[in-house]
Amino acid sequence: MPNLDAWLAALEARHLANLTRPELTRALRALSSCYVERREKLTSGAALEGAGKRAAFALFYGPLHFLTVTAVVRALLAHELPIETIADLGCGTGIGGAAWAGACERPPSIAGVDRNPWAVQEANWTYKTLGLRGHARTGDAVRNYPVNAPKTAVLLAYTVNELPADTRTALLEHVSETVRAGSRILIVEPIARGVTAWWPDWTVRLEADGARADEWRFPAKLPPLTRQIAKGAGLDPRELLARSISRL
Repeated sequence: MPNLDAWLAALEARHLANLTRPELTRALRALSSCYVERREKLTSGAALEGAGKRAAFALFYGPLHFLTVTAVVRALLAHELPIETIADLGCGTGIGGAAWAGACERPPSIAGVDRNPWAVQEANWTYKTLGLRGHARTGDAVRNYPVNAPKTAVLLAYTVNELPADTRTALLEHVSETVRAGSRILIVEPIARGVTAWWPDWTVRLEADGARADEWRFPAKLPPLTRQIAKGAGLDPRELLARSISRL
């Protein structure tokens, strides 16, 4: 297991060097509003515009997603699988792949792909800081989808909900093929129905192919800094909520 305390301390030093705590709080409020009320802006990368939102994403959503994906991976026993590589599509700051790999006794390598150059840079920093083998590059979840890679597990963590509808449709075809081929895949998304209106269609399609769908609620044992940041912005996550589709 990576040293999470050291990673969180490094995150704080990295992202708060040129920001005050009030500036971070305002940025987190704006970022939260973008996710809840102005989701149409996500496809253009609005969530990661400016140092404030990037810091808020890294310091709040990063640890939150890391803990959630780790909990889902452990609940599904995905950390016990003999995987050589995790293909983290739409990897963002690298949190999802790092959470899965870090939960494994023998961590697989991580191949991250994201369309945002800043996120790619941050993902590579995440892998290095957590002591994991990984490399992220700029790319697209559809065009860079791994094909004929039996020792690779595909991860889509908080990715599908931010895609345009046509891209999401194209991605579903790849995912369906992966499930039908018996390869490993894990999709993790928020539980809010307003965020995942497409989820029922994906569930029906992929369960028919042989996948399973789950909803998760875990106690939110947040690091002190994460909880302080959340409280300052009027947020109070008491549970880690997620839904997943998997074929493992």
